[in-house]
Amino acid sequence: MNSWIDALADLQQQGEPCVLVTIIEERGSTPRNAGSKMVVSRERLYDTIGGGHLEYKAQEIAREMLENRSRDTRLERFSLGASLGQCCGGATVLLFEPMGQPQAHIAVFGAGHVGRALVPLLASLPCKVRWIDSRESEFPEQIPQGVEKVLNDEVVDEVENMPAGSYFIVMTHNHQLDLELTAAILARNDFTYYGLIGSKSKRAKFEHRLRDRGFQPETVQRMRCPMGIAEVKGKLPIEIAVSIAGEVIATYNANFGEQANDGEKPVPMLVPASRRSRIG
Repeated sequence: MNSWIDALADLQQQGEPCVLVTIIEERGSTPRNAGSKMVVSRERLYDTIGGGHLEYKAQEIAREMLENRSRDTRLERFSLGASLGQCCGGATVLLFEPMGQPQAHIAVFGAGHVGRALVPLLASLPCKVRWIDSRESEFPEQIPQGVEKVLNDEVVDEVENMPAGSYFIVMTHNHQLDLELTAAILARNDFTYYGLIGSKSKRAKFEHRLRDRGFQPETVQRMRCPMGIAEVKGKLPIEIAVSIAGEVIATYNANFGEQANDGEKPVPMLVPASRRSRIG
């Protein structure tokens, strides 16, 4: 059986949600001491808080939290007597902490100067970044940890590989490629955010071409172009990157907890419950 700390690291690396269960209080005779932990995923149990019916009930609660996508911690007190089929006779309090909640997925198209400044900023957020370009030479030697480098001659094909609720950022070296990516992203129309690098005049040209392709005005209006926070001025790549990253953060703050169109699962957001109460 893997130790809880190794299991937690592995599950978080894989992006698989789990619940960390900790004994935070013990009274009388108990199977394990305060501080003992176990990790519960949808399929497996890692380490132990003492076995028996107590552990079974803890698994049951943890998997119910996973099923409901709970983001809140939970405290439960158990008497270790006949009702739990355990003869210790003591009592214990368990803390249930959801871990590895769904992360936002961000696709960055373009490994030019602004892309190279932006991706490290996004990589420092709790999100999954796919960095996509057809030009091997444009990528830096060192890709930030947590970023997936995608080299594909057919860049537009990568649009369909992103899950619903994703963030799309387009900043390629080619206006026609930007247009084709824009059309593919807007055709999906299931994204949380779509930003296109460019000026107001570029936006006007794209709007005209997209209308000619049959896109409805309300769909085109979802495109952010120019993108970034207007108050963040400057033309240096890092200044543009900070502006864009700020807009991404503002978007997931504003939309935290909203439902996707299919109503089946929440749009992946990044801000933990402990910070939401301080927003706004």
